[in-house]
Amino acid sequence: MTVFTGAGVRVIGLISGTSIDGIDVAAAELRADGDTVVLSPLGKLEVPYPEALREALIDALPPNPCSAEQLTKLDTLVGQAFGEAAARGVEELAGGHADVVASLGQTVFHWVEDGTARGTLQLGNPAWIAERTGLPVVADLRVRDVAAGGHGAPLASTLDALWLREMAALGPVAALNIGGIANITVVPADGAVLAYDTGPGNALMDLAAHRATGQRADLDGALALRGTVRPDLLAKLLLDPYYAAAPPKSTGKELFHGAYLDRALDGLPPVGAEDLLATLTELTAVTIAAECRRHDIVTLIVSGGGADNPALMAALARNLPATALKTSDDHGLPRAGKEAYLTILLGWLTWSGVPGNLPSATGARGDRLLGSITPGAGPLRLPAPHDSTVTRLRVAATTGER
Repeated sequence: MTVFTGAGVRVIGLISGTSIDGIDVAAAELRADGDTVVLSPLGKLEVPYPEALREALIDALPPNPCSAEQLTKLDTLVGQAFGEAAARGVEELAGGHADVVASLGQTVFHWVEDGTARGTLQLGNPAWIAERTGLPVVADLRVRDVAAGGHGAPLASTLDALWLREMAALGPVAALNIGGIANITVVPADGAVLAYDTGPGNALMDLAAHRATGQRADLDGALALRGTVRPDLLAKLLLDPYYAAAPPKSTGKELFHGAYLDRALDGLPPVGAEDLLATLTELTAVTIAAECRRHDIVTLIVSGGGADNPALMAALARNLPATALKTSDDHGLPRAGKEAYLTILLGWLTWSGVPGNLPSATGARGDRLLGSITPGAGPLRLPAPHDSTVTRLRVAATTGER
């Protein structure tokens, strides 16, 4: 991977994960220092979606039907929401000045057939972000990797491979992000980095909690902690062929949705809400732990909303007694904002004319420059690309967050 050396670039990063809670915003300044990318976080914030927009997005997800009219409206409304979030990021985090915005958008469908990614769709047209902020926008970051034969995910592998390389000298280390879907990046002491989705993160848990309580999630893992794992349901869920498939692989809510859960429950004795949450929490932990054991992971660094769930973290610890569990906060990246900082890194690489995918992780045929660039208010002036090889990422001390 190559980048330029010179003055820092101030980037705003935007993403909404598969849990569809809202928009994660982060700001950072990045520069190259020899073979190291230095990322100086300027802060993060979370901007909730308006409830009507969140409900409309959830209603558009599989297995529900969705029309071209719905998609057009959602693409616009999400783009406008991202534009407002970016403007807040510029003013509240970046001191009123940024050079570029990077957006990973809102994933609504990830098309995988027979283990091959065929396409992926993220909503939030970048024109609205550019119009609101006046800044150029790097967006649509996944599809080029898919076009090159990759899965377009997990793109976190790009950050993790640079960030964790030195730590891997002490033994294989993995970064785990638990959003709606859980994904893992395996960084060995030497050899190729591997990354893939392990299966459902919070997706099925959130669905079950909403059915039981009307809340978006099992807050503090309260239901799961009071429940007992149902071995019959867990065994049935673990039969899904996704878990046995070889990486690279990716998945999403187009597989792990309400009808999927209903089919799993069909034919079993009734399962109460607390036992259901305990079982779904165990499913996420067991499937993650199996992949960690497969790669002899010594240290697991957790980020994402699942890191705030005591029941899930306890289940992970129970299933991985020989693995040191840490969070990304321990290494300078707030666990709730790590994917927004990932977006910043990806945007910066594209802005610098540098490939941003990791073929060993995504399965692409080779390195690719990711995304597209929407001009801001003025002429588009890109920095001249340079070829200084960068092999590491250093996170400077955090200067603030919200």
